[in-house]
Amino acid sequence: MSDDLYAVVGNPISHSKSPKIHSLFASQTGEAVDYTAIQAPEDGFRETVSEFFARGGKGLNVTVPFKEQAWAMADRRAARAEKAGAANTLYRDSDGQLVADNTDGQGLVSDLTANHGLDLAGLNILVLGAGGAVRGVLGPILSRRPARLVIANRTVAKADALVALFADEAGDTELAACGFEQPTQPFDLIINGTSASLKGDLPPLAPSVIGSDTVVYDMMYSATTTTFNQWALDQGASRAIDGLGMLVEQAAESFRIWRGVSPQTDAVIKTLRE
Repeated sequence: MSDDLYAVVGNPISHSKSPKIHSLFASQTGEAVDYTAIQAPEDGFRETVSEFFARGGKGLNVTVPFKEQAWAMADRRAARAEKAGAANTLYRDSDGQLVADNTDGQGLVSDLTANHGLDLAGLNILVLGAGGAVRGVLGPILSRRPARLVIANRTVAKADALVALFADEAGDTELAACGFEQPTQPFDLIINGTSASLKGDLPPLAPSVIGSDTVVYDMMYSATTTTFNQWALDQGASRAIDGLGMLVEQAAESFRIWRGVSPQTDAVIKTLRE
């Protein structure tokens, strides 16, 4: 009996750690999974997905720049994908319908809480950026009931739009928007959801947002400390975490959706670090 086919689709895709992560999950759990990487043409994502499922594929992860297209082409969407406006996980249900889900937010929250011991309840949180990456994680963060969540972005109107979109999920959490330069008080947790670190850039933040107890989290990851995390440590942050754990945790949630099995993530994170 042949293994079930899964893949990650993106452009470019050669750098993706997903095949390694899922092969480690498969060997750990004994699941019969064959997981590869597919580079789709920028104008051929829909055809790539249709062809994959036509040849018996069971599930896809979706990465840049196709997450919005994955969301748009689905027959039905999980609630967290619906709100995120993007999907990173696709599969066909028992009726043959294409289902879209988004596990990024769950991945972030699992990394913060399970791997790094942070309780988000009651925290004062600053989130940097208002693009798709941030939109995908706001719901799961709000579900942990922080006291206050401020979305800072270069274009304040985009941050305002996210505040309006997620107001119904805020509950008792104070939800606010502003520009990068506006916050001056220290936060308990700062999450960088911009891609600035990849270019070696920084959002123009006041150093005073970093206090001696501030934890910072960069959704990007790299072999060395990211630009944003290094800046925060230089300002006196207590801890700086990168997004490698989020990558593994979102993959674990996809694996659980597809296979009904939750893999252990700590050993996989450790292997990737090495």
